[in-house]
Amino acid sequence: MRYGPAIIIAVALLLAPGLWFGLSHFLSEEDYQGSAVDSAARIELEGLRQQLDDLRLQLEDLRNEVARMPAGGQSFGANPDAEAEYLRQNAPNTIIDAYAEVVLIANRTEVNRGLEVASPAYLAEKLGLPREDASDSCQPMTNEALRQRLVLTQVGPIQVNMLQPAVDSLRVVFDNILRADPDLYARINTSGSLCVRAIRGTQNRFSTHSYGLAVDLNIDGHLDTFTDGRTQLGLTILADFFHAEGWVWGAGFSREDSMHFEVSRRQLDEWLAQGLL
Repeated sequence: MRYGPAIIIAVALLLAPGLWFGLSHFLSEEDYQGSAVDSAARIELEGLRQQLDDLRLQLEDLRNEVARMPAGGQSFGANPDAEAEYLRQNAPNTIIDAYAEVVLIANRTEVNRGLEVASPAYLAEKLGLPREDASDSCQPMTNEALRQRLVLTQVGPIQVNMLQPAVDSLRVVFDNILRADPDLYARINTSGSLCVRAIRGTQNRFSTHSYGLAVDLNIDGHLDTFTDGRTQLGLTILADFFHAEGWVWGAGFSREDSMHFEVSRRQLDEWLAQGLL
């Protein structure tokens, strides 16, 4: 079936010159202006002339389409990856524009399926405070042991400033997304990672962002609306990839924050046990 369009195009291109010559002769100015042609016939002939012009444009489009096809038509032999890449770039994709659409979060309180956050008290116990005082604004990290483990780097489609184990884990997440859905991968954007500050509405309770263990993501640069119970469709897909690597999705928080992804307590414990932190 993949050769059908190419065959139709080829036949159309073969027939086009003869069809063009025949209709052009039939619709020549001489015939158009002949005394035997009445007004109704002239209207009909003018309609045919317009159809002929439309046909010429369509044939030109078909000719251009043929020129864009790989050598030998759409046969990719034993290279399915090349065929998939060609179809991804050229075939219609009805979902690609839906990634940024806002949808309701189904079973919002169940999305993390057994994963729990590392509370501010637990983070402070295991890692120490990122700095002595917390404010509502981002400030530098002064905890030297943590600061030495911070890495500012490009990870997949975004740049982050996070602790090394989190960077390594995030790289796995993005690699899996790229293999499974390159269109979604290309539209991932970030709203920030490291930010040493207090949790909204608290004093001296540092957020997970303060430790370089969280990242905020969005699709196409459109920020999620905080606490509205809705999110971008693309983020609901990303959440499964993050869950598989031990990250908690903020959509399940009591105050929904679906652009937020953070390392779970279970994953943090594994890194501590391995001596990575």
